Amino acid sequence: MAGFPASLDSFGRAPWPSGLLFHMLLLLQPGELNSEELQVIGPEASILAHVGEEVEFPCHLPSYQSAEHMEIRWFRRQTSEVVYLFPEPQELPGQQMEQFRNRTKLLKDDLADGTVILQLRRVIPADQGPYGCLFLSSSFSGEAVWELEVAGMGSDPHISLEGFKKGGIQMRCSSSGWYPKPQAQWRDHRGQCLPPESEAITQDAQGLFSLQTWVVVQEGAHSNVSCSIQNPLLFQKKEFTVQIADIFLPGPSPWKAAFLGTLVGGLTLLLALLATLALCCFHRQQRSQEKLKEQADTDKGKLTAELGKLQAELNWRRAEGQAEWRAAQQHAVDVTLDPASAHPSLEVSQDGKSVLSRGALRVLAEPGDPQRFMEQTCVLSRERFQAGRHYWEVDVGRRSRWFLGACLEAVARTGPGRLSPATGYWVMGLWNSSEYFILEPRRVALSLRVPPRRVGIFLDCEAGKLAFFNGTDGSHIFTFTDTFSGPLCAYFRPRAPDGSEHTDPLTICPLPVPTTRLPEEDDGDTWAQPFESSDLALDLW
Repeated sequence: MAGFPASLDSFGRAPWPSGLLFHMLLLLQPGELNSEELQVIGPEASILAHVGEEVEFPCHLPSYQSAEHMEIRWFRRQTSEVVYLFPEPQELPGQQMEQFRNRTKLLKDDLADGTVILQLRRVIPADQGPYGCLFLSSSFSGEAVWELEVAGMGSDPHISLEGFKKGGIQMRCSSSGWYPKPQAQWRDHRGQCLPPESEAITQDAQGLFSLQTWVVVQEGAHSNVSCSIQNPLLFQKKEFTVQIADIFLPGPSPWKAAFLGTLVGGLTLLLALLATLALCCFHRQQRSQEKLKEQADTDKGKLTAELGKLQAELNWRRAEGQAEWRAAQQHAVDVTLDPASAHPSLEVSQDGKSVLSRGALRVLAEPGDPQRFMEQTCVLSRERFQAGRHYWEVDVGRRSRWFLGACLEAVARTGPGRLSPATGYWVMGLWNSSEYFILEPRRVALSLRVPPRRVGIFLDCEAGKLAFFNGTDGSHIFTFTDTFSGPLCAYFRPRAPDGSEHTDPLTICPLPVPTTRLPEEDDGDTWAQPFESSDLALDLW
């Protein structure tokens, strides 16, 4: 991702439309611009798209800053070259460049969390070049820029016989639909390059290139003659091979010259030549397929052996993770939710064991406030943990968005259920049913083999560790290691309804709380024991 800090200098590259003067005046008012520059995160520095396909330009603000009331502009080389504008100003219709009309679509499902994606359909060569996205509000602005590269693979090469020339056979190779300009090469049966007699490259109205190249094959260059065409940007090529026997080439022998004269004048012999070429190609392709099959069988055996090793290692790691999970369950505690700490949009059950989001309440931070808090629709536990080891489990059901973890009791607040985005919380989450991650404080993606329906959380205050476990298969997910500067609370954030059919609450699972603790000196041994079926059984569902 490429991010650039916001500054007024970034807007001086080109004149702005008159509809944006109001926003510019607000930016120039004293005390309104945030002293800490906002960074907009865009795509990578360079994106590669294929001709005729679709490409996406994602841009978002850090820390889930809402962009619902901002102006968002995608542009080409300068901000006046509009690719897409959100929202479309009523007083400035038709700002979008003609090139992009009816080819763009804005995905704004996550606009409230500062993420927007622009889709560009039916990519053409003219789309290549620099792009950028700009976020603008009354208190700040920021932009990100990147480069779009376009590539197109053309048609398969076609080789045709043009006749006799300079004591040999002239052959033509042609192909179309390439971008950028392709490179062609002839090779003989030894793989050595054959110099082309001539070459012609043309470009059509859509910017795609067509290529024709000619070569004269002399006597002695029999067997395979190939023509390959390569895309210099993708480093991919397409190749076609024909086979020619010396008997068809002109030479000093009188009978051969007579034969070739008859060949030129007779359509029947020409058809025989083509049939011979086709038969040779067929036999060669059949031999190649047999070799490929043998190689595939060999590779399959090697791959099977490697997979066996990986599966054995995976089984060992899974057993090790289950042993850690079962050791953590020996420290189960009873956790209840504190309704007084809940955000107004959250509904806490009467027994304090479940929380459900009924909607999102958005509050904008005061302009010029250097702290600029992020809204957190969360609820905390009644219990405070300052010493010892503690374990609890949460049923997340089939929700597509949630956050779980722990935070410091003394973390800065802006109101019930809103926490500062500064340090002081250790959180794991799920986004859009598939993106698991942790916050350190930036989002770091996680890869889970089995999606959890239950999440186990283990807190070791003295060791400074907060671990997450998959309660579905008992595997270890992630462990934070830090120094806790005060008492901690369990942290729950079900997120607002996201349009999915599953709106299950976050529910604290009932666990058998041990009446006695294992000796501290035995904890390390218990933590390292592998999973056995004879161990204490706990109901996961």
